[in-house]
Amino acid sequence: MRSSDDRSTPLPNAFRPEFLKRIGERDEPLTAGEADVAGPWLVEEIPGAGFGLFRSGEGQRRAFRPVAVFRDRAHALLAAAVLPGTGRDAAFRLGMEAELAGYPLRDPASATAGHLHLFDESLTDALHVVETLVRSPEALANLLKAAGSLALERAGAILDARFSSSAG
Repeated sequence: MRSSDDRSTPLPNAFRPEFLKRIGERDEPLTAGEADVAGPWLVEEIPGAGFGLFRSGEGQRRAFRPVAVFRDRAHALLAAAVLPGTGRDAAFRLGMEAELAGYPLRDPASATAGHLHLFDESLTDALHVVETLVRSPEALANLLKAAGSLALERAGAILDARFSSSAG
């Protein structure tokens, strides 16, 4: 799990510093990693630096340091879209031994979701990313916003054709 920077100046927070110190001395629950990156994420322009990625409630106006800074806004939006999935357990696991149908791709319950002809960890990782994107309307919205108007126009035409009454 990521750790926060130690700061000599306390940042704005609804909880008293004494309480935060006491609770910080305890072990984090298993869900802490996911909570740390769950979002929602905000993209703010940082003059002269690019676009900062901040947790909701934080931001440069509140003296928080961005989680990441990107030169292009679209890259910051992509990070905002995928970051929540980085704290989740893998959506799929790739079996190490090939079966007759190929390498088994298993879901979190260890059920076989499918088979890959080749041992492809990159595809398995990519499936995790898109699986987490479609679970989160906010992440999906950040992805679509990063895509831009031309890609959305083209995707809209494809979706309209696929969901038209004549397409069945």
